Amino acid sequence: MILAVDDETHVLEALRTILEGRGYRLRTAPNGPMALEAIKTERPDVVLLDLAMPRMNGVEVCRRIRSFSRVPVLVLSALVDEGQKVQALDSGADDYVTKPFGVEELLARIRAALRRAQAQRDDEAVIRLHGIEMDQAAHRIMVDGEEVHFTPTQYELMRLFLTNPDRLLTQRMLLMGALGPEYDDAVDNLRTFISQLRRKVERDPSRPKRIVTEPGLGYRFRTEP
Repeated sequence: MILAVDDETHVLEALRTILEGRGYRLRTAPNGPMALEAIKTERPDVVLLDLAMPRMNGVEVCRRIRSFSRVPVLVLSALVDEGQKVQALDSGADDYVTKPFGVEELLARIRAALRRAQAQRDDEAVIRLHGIEMDQAAHRIMVDGEEVHFTPTQYELMRLFLTNPDRLLTQRMLLMGALGPEYDDAVDNLRTFISQLRRKVERDPSRPKRIVTEPGLGYRFRTEP
């Protein structure tokens, strides 16, 4: 089930037409408090969340969701300021789509969010995605069938990518996750680490297909070529 949260009725009706027409079950909420209650009681698989809402804005809603749930949150918003996108992602959103959006793009992002949710539910120690296999118990990574050595920081970055497939990870999220809060502004260091990772996991590091850049926002590990 998908939960759509927006204070504009016409947006909710458009989403209902799109999603129910593709076989998804949809529940709607016109504001943040009702959305939080619906998440607790109905446990949706994905949340589609607007940012500019009365009573409680989308960033605050996302922060509160993350206090009790790991449900994938996909922001749908007409706000296009880069800083607002980063704020939404840092508050716990998994992805961001700007209104007006293409139907096929939205459906693809929803499928990616569902894949991520499935990966979170998977308790196996071995993760296999896009030609990469990570054995967390053995602390080992195979790339296209061959074992590749990673430094501790590189390994932690790969773990973040592989446990968040198709999710947009901001620079801050990656730095704090791999290096700690004292490095949350070490963007140049992160670029160096990403370049090193690409040399190890990409067939052509100059044209990455696995670890892709989202300009101004961060990086994403693609599960499909």
